[in-house]
Amino acid sequence: MKAEMGAEQPETVAAIVAAHRAGTLTPAQTVARTYQRIRDHNDPAVFISLRDEKDAITEAEKLATKDAASLPLYGVPVVVKDNIDALGFPTTAACPAFSYTPTHDSTAVQRLRAAGAIIIGKTNLDQFATGLVGVRSPHGIPRNAIREDLIPGGSSSGSATAVGAGLVSLSLGTDTAGSGRVPAMLNNIVGLKPSLGMISTAGLVPACRTLDCISVFALTVDDAALALSVMAGPDQADPFSRDRPLGAITPLPANLRLGVPRSGQLIFFGDKKAEAAYAEALKRWTALGATLVEFDLEPFYETARLLYEGPWVAERYLVIRDLLASAPEAIHPVTREITAAGARLTATDTFSALYRLQGLRKIAERTFTNIDALVLPTAPTAYTTAQVRANPVELNSRLGTYTNFVNLLDLCGLALPAAMRADGIPFGITILAPTGHDALLASIGRVFHADTKLTLGAKGVVQAALAPLAASGVDEIPIAVVGAHLSGMALNGELKALNGQLIEATRTAADYKLYALKTTPPKPGMLRVEAGKGASIELEIWSLSSSAFGKFVNAIPAPMAIGTVRLADGRSVKGFLVEPEVLGEARDITAYGGWRKYMAEATTA
Repeated sequence: MKAEMGAEQPETVAAIVAAHRAGTLTPAQTVARTYQRIRDHNDPAVFISLRDEKDAITEAEKLATKDAASLPLYGVPVVVKDNIDALGFPTTAACPAFSYTPTHDSTAVQRLRAAGAIIIGKTNLDQFATGLVGVRSPHGIPRNAIREDLIPGGSSSGSATAVGAGLVSLSLGTDTAGSGRVPAMLNNIVGLKPSLGMISTAGLVPACRTLDCISVFALTVDDAALALSVMAGPDQADPFSRDRPLGAITPLPANLRLGVPRSGQLIFFGDKKAEAAYAEALKRWTALGATLVEFDLEPFYETARLLYEGPWVAERYLVIRDLLASAPEAIHPVTREITAAGARLTATDTFSALYRLQGLRKIAERTFTNIDALVLPTAPTAYTTAQVRANPVELNSRLGTYTNFVNLLDLCGLALPAAMRADGIPFGITILAPTGHDALLASIGRVFHADTKLTLGAKGVVQAALAPLAASGVDEIPIAVVGAHLSGMALNGELKALNGQLIEATRTAADYKLYALKTTPPKPGMLRVEAGKGASIELEIWSLSSSAFGKFVNAIPAPMAIGTVRLADGRSVKGFLVEPEVLGEARDITAYGGWRKYMAEATTA
C-alpha cells in the first residue's frame, strides 16, 4: 500500500492519528511525506536544524511495536521552536554564538515523545524570542504561508509557517508577549497560549522567565487542545510550574458572555479592512448565541505598556548579559538595542511596576466578574517585510497591542482564524480568560472556528465537521463536590475507590451559601439561595460510571442530597446540596468562597 500525496491525505493531528490506527497510513509514510513537503516548500529559513530523514523514519517504524490506542499523538511529526531543548538537536535561540547541546529533552518535548510524537526539526525564531515580526534572525526570514510579502510573525516564525504551509500539523512555539498568537493570525492557523505554569518551561531558554510559556500551533482547536492535554501537568524541575486540572472540552455554554471593548477604544492603525473583519467576527459570535458585554480596555493597555517600559526588559537582559559583554556583535542589532536597556533598570523601578501591576490585576479580576472571556483582534493590522525593515521597533510594538498584557495579567489565550480579507491578508481574533480556564476557551473557540468554514492554513484544506466531544467514558456521569470529597480532603478516597476521574475545578454561579455542619469528619452543606443573595463557591467536577454513580449516591447520608448545581459559566451538573432544616446550628462560611480556605484557617486555628 502506497500513500499518495494530495488533498485527500489526512492533514490534521486527529486525521493522521486515526489513519495510523486504522492502518490506512503508517507513521513512516507520514514522516516521509513531511520530508518531501519540506523539500517541495524549499524555504531554508523555516528550520535551524532538521533531523536526518532516515533516522526519523526508523523511529516511526519502531512505533509499530507499541499500542497505538495508548498514544494520543501516534506517529505525528512535530517541530519545535529552537529555544526549547530537544535531545539530538543543538539549542541556539537563533544565535549561533549562544548555541549549546542539551543533554536531555525539555519536559514538554519529553511528554510529546511519550505520547507518540516524532520530533523532526528545530525552527527559526526572532533571536532570543524578542520580537513579534519574525525578521530578526541570522538564519533568514521564513516565508509567510499565506502571502509571501507579509512578515511571518514572531517570535515563533518557523513553527507557525511550518504548520501554515502544511509541512507538519503540530508545532511548539513560545509566548511571552504574543509570540504564540500573532504568527498564528498571519498564517491562518490556531495558536494556543496556555495558562502560565500549565506546561513546564524546564528546558526553555528564558525570554522573561516569570512570564514565559510554551505555546502550540495547529490547524484546529481540537488538535491544539490535544497537544496541551499531553504536555500539561506539574513538573518538579520547573519552579514556575503549577498543578491545575486542565478540564474537559464541553458544548458551547448557554448564556455565554463575551467582553468587547467600549466604543472608540480599539486601535487598528488605519486598517479599515481589519476593523471590518473584527466587526464581522462579533456578529458571528452573536449569531452563535453569545451576549456581548462592553468593558474598559484602557487598564489592559496600561498593563501592556509596562512590559517594555517597565522592569521586565531586565529579565531579557539577564539571559544574554554575558554575550552582550563578550560578543555584542553576535546579537541582532534590534534585539541588542531593546535588551541592553534592561541593564539600566533599578530595584526601585521594579517594585514600583510590581505595585502598579498588582492594582491592574485587581481591575482585570473585576472585569471578568460578569464576563466569561474577552474577544479581541489578535493584532490590529498586518505588515510586509519591507515595512517592518523600514520601521522595526514601532511596527513590532503595534503588533503587540492586544497581546502584551496577557501574561502580565495571568490570562490564558486562544488565537483563532476569523476571516480571509479581500486583499489576501488573514485576520484573526483572540479569546482571553483568567488563568485555568483553558478548557473553556477551547470549548468555545472550536465552535467559532468551525463556523467560519475557513480552509486550514495555506493549502486550502477544508475543515472537517467538528468531532463529537469525547466523554471520559461511555456511560460516565459528572458530579460536583464542594467539601470533604475534594482532592486531598478526608473523603476523596471514596471517589477514587469508585475509579472517579477529576474533570475540572470551577465555581458555582453566585447564588449559593456554604455552611460548616457539625459532623465527623467535618463537612460543608451548600444551599441554593435567591439570585444575588449568595456567592460563587469553589468546587470540583468528577466523573463516575453510571453504576459507580448509583453506589456513591446511595451511600450519601442525610442531611446531604444530590441536586442540580448551576455553574458560573451557565452549565448545570448534579452535585451535593444540603437539606435546609439542619442549618440552624451550622456556621455560615460563605465568605470563605470554598471549603478548602475554611479548612485551612480552621486547621491553623
